Amino acid sequence: MRTGDELAPLTVPITRTLIVAGAVASRDYQDVHHDPELAREKGSPDIFMNILTTNGLVGRYLTDRLGPTAVLRKLSIRLGAPNYPGDTMVLTGRIEALDGDTATVRVVGTNAIGAHVTGTATLTLGGER
Repeated sequence: MRTGDELAPLTVPITRTLIVAGAVASRDYQDVHHDPELAREKGSPDIFMNILTTNGLVGRYLTDRLGPTAVLRKLSIRLGAPNYPGDTMVLTGRIEALDGDTATVRVVGTNAIGAHVTGTATLTLGGER
């Protein structure tokens, strides 16, 4: 692994079940994450994914790509375009820096509207690279 290396992308189908299950699992009972009618009343075309579900998907992406001994130490993300049911998010990553067994990775998740999530993660890499 070298600075500048691109991680293989991960395609995530954004289903209604994923959005609702992620919100319930993270105890986020905001109606915009499970009730389409109330979401529309608040100006959204449909329910949308919460930040905690996005956090989990980014963490999964990074540890899946960097191996079972990788440990996520820090994650800083910003949300942009909402993830609505029926869309697809594609997560990509790029190694920004390597320092011993620590990697800094830039992560972007895009959907049909644009960038859903952008951020930077710091991971400790264990074992062979």
